Amino acid sequence: MDAQQVAARALELGADDAVIFRVDQIIFDPRTLLKCMFGCADWGQGHTCPSKPGSLKPWEYQRIFERYSWGCIIHSTSKKISQDVSFTLEREAFLAGHHFAFSLSDCAICGECAGFKARPCVDPRRARPAFHSVGIDVFATVRQFNLPLYPLKSETETQNWYSAVFVA
Repeated sequence: MDAQQVAARALELGADDAVIFRVDQIIFDPRTLLKCMFGCADWGQGHTCPSKPGSLKPWEYQRIFERYSWGCIIHSTSKKISQDVSFTLEREAFLAGHHFAFSLSDCAICGECAGFKARPCVDPRRARPAFHSVGIDVFATVRQFNLPLYPLKSETETQNWYSAVFVA
């Protein structure tokens, strides 16, 4: 499974865009943690949130993700499609011999995270952290590839969702 096959498969699975990246094109910035802490209503509740006890810090995630060589950014206007595509690609890459393949995606497994009700995650095998929660500057990263991402000015605007699969 090579990079172009991964991108083609992402589109086949329903992604609006799929872009191959080199890991040195991923822009890390630990200030993402501030946006999570002081800008997200999910802070302290969600199972994939960087506020969870034992979560790695952005600079620790960066050291891990820098061990990868390439990956695929998945864009969709559907959070669920973005996550489903990333899960499928992670599994297919793993089965093709990329045993450290790993996806990042805003979690959309449940309508409401069980963590919001102090219950255990219903699918911890598939729950993954989002780009920004591991210290990736999503705006700067995806704009390099001319993918759409801008602050929403109203709730009626279409939201863009991004996932990625990192491949060793």
